Amino acid sequence: MSFRVEQKLYIKKENLFDFKSFLNKKSAKGIHEPRIIESLYFDNQNFDTYTDSIEGLTPRKKIRVRTYPNHSDERIYFEIKNSSVEGRFKKREVIDNQGFAKVREQGVFDNQYGLCVPKMYVKYEREYLRLENVRISIDTNITYRSYDTNFIAKDDRVIAELKTSIKKNMDELTKDFPLERIRFSKYCYGIEKLFYH
Repeated sequence: MSFRVEQKLYIKKENLFDFKSFLNKKSAKGIHEPRIIESLYFDNQNFDTYTDSIEGLTPRKKIRVRTYPNHSDERIYFEIKNSSVEGRFKKREVIDNQGFAKVREQGVFDNQYGLCVPKMYVKYEREYLRLENVRISIDTNITYRSYDTNFIAKDDRVIAELKTSIKKNMDELTKDFPLERIRFSKYCYGIEKLFYH
């Protein structure tokens, strides 16, 4: 099991060019072409994965199915993101179209949260870079869509995320980034926009 440290940064749209220039000066390299990501998130009737995330409780999970529309990677990934006191790790497995249809129709039973059913799609464009042993992603054009009603909410923010090993001192890493560090979850923000607006 490989734990990782994650740090999210909020970037104003008007500062995105400057941020990319900053990364370029630091010799950050693109990993591969930008791509669109779409995730379908699952939660139980009480929205407990949302509540645990908002309250920062551990252990907690996020349960989702991720796809890459209009991309050469046509696989469907079932993912569980775990947050524990030791750190964060992700379990991922490939499922087929039949398996995806089954979890959409029947939900997912989780030993912590019970029966979790589809709640919301999150879709965005992601750019990927690497700076030494740190992976940097930049997410733009974020939209949230209710699974049941298709109601859509848009998010005009830009969110950058830094990921590295648990042994890396994230404070050392981020002190050079002239940006606001935030605690942010697309799933939680989307739930608030769609269900509590």
